[in-house]
Amino acid sequence: MTAHSFRSPRSRGSSRAPRPSHSSRSSDSSHSATGRRLERALASLRGLSVGDALGSQFFVPDNIPLLRRRATPSGPWQWTDDTEMACSVVAVLADRHRIDQDELARSFAEHHDFDRGYGPAVNRLLRLVREGGDWRRLASGLFDGRGSWGNGAAMRIAPLGAWYADDPEQATHQAEISAYPTHQHREAVAGAMAVAAAAALAAGPAGPPNAGELLDGVVALVPKSAVAAGLRRARDMLDYEDAGTVAAVLGCGRRTSAHDTVPFALWSAARALGDYERAFWTTAQAGGDVDTTCAIVGGIVASGGAGAPPEEWARQTEELPEWVPGR
Repeated sequence: MTAHSFRSPRSRGSSRAPRPSHSSRSSDSSHSATGRRLERALASLRGLSVGDALGSQFFVPDNIPLLRRRATPSGPWQWTDDTEMACSVVAVLADRHRIDQDELARSFAEHHDFDRGYGPAVNRLLRLVREGGDWRRLASGLFDGRGSWGNGAAMRIAPLGAWYADDPEQATHQAEISAYPTHQHREAVAGAMAVAAAAALAAGPAGPPNAGELLDGVVALVPKSAVAAGLRRARDMLDYEDAGTVAAVLGCGRRTSAHDTVPFALWSAARALGDYERAFWTTAQAGGDVDTTCAIVGGIVASGGAGAPPEEWARQTEELPEWVPGR
């Protein structure tokens, strides 16, 4: 596996798009493969939504004692912008079989619900896109032209990684493309690439790798960045048992930046592939941007099939919107 370099924000689609087939057998096989990809993406999306919705409950002060006891509050639990944007990622993949930036930006803007907890910059960007603005100009102009380095591109992308479980390198390429409509800073893009790579590797045909293999695989696919440096530190800390210590070193989203969020989330996911509850509680008890870190971790762990969230948690989580294909 080789790391991708950063590409132009105007890059659209896959550089390795499948060739059209003229045989019915190939067509049937293609439809079957697409169905499997969508099934994996939806499993990841459900895991992401549960992590997001349950994690967000622990911003409520009255629920903090429950978090310490690893007990859940009464439902229903409403998900946030993390899930809403991830739904658009899955919808575009189901429709186009790749990321189309214009279509993704349109879906983000069309389904944008101000009350889901979006950051102020993205709230404004999506409103202006909905009013006819050009996402390229708007996203590139954020933060004095530096672009956003927030965790929004990373928090929504695990289902794309699950979709590309048969091709982790393509997962990183498509994740890179997917970031630009809202997040064009190098670190935000690298964060999205890292999460997509982790989900792809977790859902791979050979079954989930061990923790070290997962992080090694992700590091090999992520370009030089603060995110990549954090992932290497995360790899070195896999034998640490205290999540609080790890979060103090890696960050856990308190600064709402990709490089302060993604390394810890991948450390937590890597240590608990196949065990959603363990992954969730380890992540949530570290504090920080809990809905986002738990959404990332939930999306990665659920990508592996065996890591589905508990049925009771899924029942208490708000249903996915009707416009999500195959929900």
